[in-house]
Amino acid sequence: MKLIVGLGNPGTQYAETRHNIGFMVAAYLAERSGIALKRKGYQGFYGVGRVAGTEATILLPQTYMNRSGTSVAPACQSLGVTPGDLIVVHDEIDLAFGCLRIKVGGGHGGHNGLRSLGAALGETGYNRLRMGVGRPPAGGDVSGHVLSRFNASERGSLQKYVEMAADALELLLREGAQEAMNSYNNREVLT
Repeated sequence: MKLIVGLGNPGTQYAETRHNIGFMVAAYLAERSGIALKRKGYQGFYGVGRVAGTEATILLPQTYMNRSGTSVAPACQSLGVTPGDLIVVHDEIDLAFGCLRIKVGGGHGGHNGLRSLGAALGETGYNRLRMGVGRPPAGGDVSGHVLSRFNASERGSLQKYVEMAADALELLLREGAQEAMNSYNNREVLT
């Protein structure tokens, strides 16, 4: 069993913000795989099915980003998921919009959702799909940036970006982290 978690904030006011790109990717992957995210549990919405031929649970925590660990840790424990079987999709300000990177382990880099996961899980050796949302202009407010909606130019290619991320997740499930990193981590920014 793999557990794929999209990080984000619940509520319509956050639905199309940069911070919620993890939700967008996980929800799209679920839809593409025929998995309904209608079950309530683990302080979130989830569904179970097959993704790229692998049994998987897809979870959207409803705890707000800063408390993501309170949803993910009980899900891991209940499902018997080890860090190697956990994949977390999240926004990344250190990557430009359209860039994605697959990573195994590492620190939280100031991301409060990852900080919460590390504290709740007691380790950080899980798989990550880092979705670039860019930095605010020099001196700009990071919190305001990630909680803002994508601009018109970004919205024009957002669906393609989400689909590319779902492709990367499917490759990660089929071939493993190294193959997925080799295929996606050196790609140019989405145009």
